[in-house]
Amino acid sequence: MASFPVTDFPGRNAMRRSIVGGVATAALGMAGPAFAIEAQQVGERLRVEERPLVGVDVRLGLGDFTGDLGSNTKVGPLLGINASAYPWQYGGVEVGYEGQRFPIDDSRLRDNGDGEGVWRHNATLLAKAGPLIDEKWRPFVGAGVGLSYLNPSDGADRFYNNDWQTELPLAAGLDYRFGNLVAGARATYRFVGGEGLLRNPVTNADEKGSLFNGNVMIGGQF
Repeated sequence: MASFPVTDFPGRNAMRRSIVGGVATAALGMAGPAFAIEAQQVGERLRVEERPLVGVDVRLGLGDFTGDLGSNTKVGPLLGINASAYPWQYGGVEVGYEGQRFPIDDSRLRDNGDGEGVWRHNATLLAKAGPLIDEKWRPFVGAGVGLSYLNPSDGADRFYNNDWQTELPLAAGLDYRFGNLVAGARATYRFVGGEGLLRNPVTNADEKGSLFNGNVMIGGQF
């Protein structure tokens, strides 16, 4: 009586393809809803807002350089204008301009009186994270990137240079919202790179430092 190897069984390959195809179809049918559920859960965790909260504010504050740069400047006032958006319940972004003037404290310029200073023009993009408590209070921390242009007054340009510097700001603060108005306070420490404002008169090396500012603000959110 003749026998056939199992591998030569007629129609075996066709039946195998049919079984595999059925399993794949069933797996895809079950995976589709699973992917949809997972995407929904991710969205819920991020809490993307259907209508992002946006706002604009004005800031007033004080600050100064640290390190060697700070030994040649005094605390200077600042004025800032920011636009912000909160597309997530616990986070948002803001972009803004900050203008600041540092009085110069340099013995080489004492004969010029007290009128010399360095102007700082800055643009910053900052990401913020923090909860909204009781629909009013929002403590937050933030980090971002910035770019500043430093411009010394005419009487100081013998020793001080026009300079572009990069900044990496770290911020912490508290905002309070009442109706469509918002007020707050924050402190910002900025790591500065590419310093070329001033050279040390002895070593001829660029003076280094960071920047610390504190400000209060008032604005609107809608």
